[in-house]
Amino acid sequence: IGRLRFVGLKNYLIVLTDPDLLQIINNAFNLILYFTLIPIALGLAVASVIRGHMSGTFGTVTRTVLFLPQVIPLVAAGIAWSWMFASTGLVNQLLTAVGLGSLARGWLGDFTFALPAVGMIGAWVLLGLCTMLLVTGIAKIDTSIYEAAELDGAGKWQELIYITIPALRQEIGVCVTVTVIAALASFDIVYIATAGGPGISTMVPGLEIYRLAFAHRQVGLASALAIVLMVLVLVCILPVQWFARPKR
Repeated sequence: IGRLRFVGLKNYLIVLTDPDLLQIINNAFNLILYFTLIPIALGLAVASVIRGHMSGTFGTVTRTVLFLPQVIPLVAAGIAWSWMFASTGLVNQLLTAVGLGSLARGWLGDFTFALPAVGMIGAWVLLGLCTMLLVTGIAKIDTSIYEAAELDGAGKWQELIYITIPALRQEIGVCVTVTVIAALASFDIVYIATAGGPGISTMVPGLEIYRLAFAHRQVGLASALAIVLMVLVLVCILPVQWFARPKR
């Protein structure tokens, strides 16, 4: 590593002013859109659809299929999706089959689409967990509330907005907490799928910390970035925890 030399706050100033490091932090925040919004939105939709069939075969099969990505190692998921996003992979084959071959590309090697592609992998992995949490929460809601709403003429959308979402405040809070941390502290999927490339278009703080510490021996800068990342996680999570706590 080299001789120890005290530099004060220099490493923190580098983290907060270096354009590349700021872009890397911004990449992690962009992943929140995919790791958090998509799994929670789709999870709410799926949980609402299977609400009346939770004990039936349809509900059981749906929950099992959606939860499978959660038990697959992230390394295996990254490898599988790397194959599917390849130039000759399943995604491009499907686009070609439906007449959209002009949209085919090497998704993980494209500067514009690499980060969204990585985000979709994370969304797929986290969808099952969010769905299971939300399904469990919906199961605790008194069905008579939905019956009363139907008698009053409420549609499915009104039931979702005025009954389901307010009743799932704590479950949604848990989903947001877990998925935001997964986005900001992501490592496995990015390392396997793109290794941060092309360029630094998919580089995230977790992978950059590893690279700085073990490849470039800049342990001080890596540690400063790790502390900044921890602070960012707390800044994002603490308001969610306050909002999701039970109201008295």
